[in-house]
Amino acid sequence: MSTEVVVPTLGESIAEATLGQWLKQPGDVVAADEAIASLETDKVAVEVTAPVAGVMGAHVVTEGMTVNVGAVIGSIEAGSGAAAAPKPAAAAPVAVAPAVEAAADDSGDLTLSPSVRRVVLEHGLDPTKIKGTGKDGRLTKDDVMAAVAAGPVPAKAEASPASVAAPVAARGEERVRMTRLRQTVAKRLKEAQNTAAMLTTFNDVDMTEVMAARTKYKDLFEKKHGVRLGFMGFFTKAVCMALKDMPSVNASIEGDEIVYRNYADISVAVSAPNGLVVPVIRDAQELSVANIERTIGDFGKRAKDGTLTMDDMKGGTFTISNGGVFGSLMSTPIINPPQSAVLGLHRIEDRPVVRDGQIVIRPMMYLALSYDHRLIDGREAVTFLVAVKNAIEDPTRLLIDL
Repeated sequence: MSTEVVVPTLGESIAEATLGQWLKQPGDVVAADEAIASLETDKVAVEVTAPVAGVMGAHVVTEGMTVNVGAVIGSIEAGSGAAAAPKPAAAAPVAVAPAVEAAADDSGDLTLSPSVRRVVLEHGLDPTKIKGTGKDGRLTKDDVMAAVAAGPVPAKAEASPASVAAPVAARGEERVRMTRLRQTVAKRLKEAQNTAAMLTTFNDVDMTEVMAARTKYKDLFEKKHGVRLGFMGFFTKAVCMALKDMPSVNASIEGDEIVYRNYADISVAVSAPNGLVVPVIRDAQELSVANIERTIGDFGKRAKDGTLTMDDMKGGTFTISNGGVFGSLMSTPIINPPQSAVLGLHRIEDRPVVRDGQIVIRPMMYLALSYDHRLIDGREAVTFLVAVKNAIEDPTRLLIDL
């Protein structure tokens, strides 16, 4: 007896997805509600779970294929193990993409995502020697990059003397299908460029006072709230305060109308194994710094585990993107439609500045505000950015709403 595995409901207005990865192979024992496959939607990865306990049957759909909600992608056979459902020695292999076959060759029983596989191949690593921190111990791109940064990782096998010179002349290419998330990101960003009259204004901010406050209170803060005190809490509060003074920055254009909002749902860009995702802090204007930091920390953990949901991504009236964590000095961020503005944060570095007629060294950060000039005037954009700068340089303003 077999039970069909079908694509579950994916959320409002989402009718299809891409089969990103099979987590269970034919003949593997599965428990009821155990994840057996991963689907990629426009925004997040969704796991398909086993409807019953048994043995994984044949894969009807291969990785990389587009599937509709309700479509059959595989089956669960009755049984409790290899004895109940042995793998026929002469059975025809399940069709897989060339890239997936390469993953099997290079990493034994491990199943790697395209981005992880690419980094493993580039650095000649043995993925079985790297500890995975993703869902069910799977390797993430961050795991591999951390292993590269930590030092040499043993290769899969010793190269024979005759083959040492071969890679020098080899010029390989690999074609990997774009994930649905990456396709959606590309489409939306290009749409933003084509639709909005986008302009970016810059400023720099002296991080001295915020860094001093963080150093002074970080231990007490973590002890009381159970979360580390970072800079995003300060910037989110500063943005919420500035949005109150410049409501057009928090507005959006819908047809021939402008929608103004008296709340701030702040989208924050966090890193996930398949790229950046942008979950939303709801009613950020009502939250304390501690609650903001706790929410962002939870987003980061769930992004890494692949457990963010559609609801986490919906909405958002303004975006904060921190490229500084990757070392960016300056950038011109792109608006996330239908929002009208995005604030880009960058790395902090010591620079000489003039204070009271003296040249001194201060920890400085460049700020970049990209905005839709159809809705936001230059005066409003600059005033907004200066308000954020002033609040960060004098954090007391955040307490007295000045």
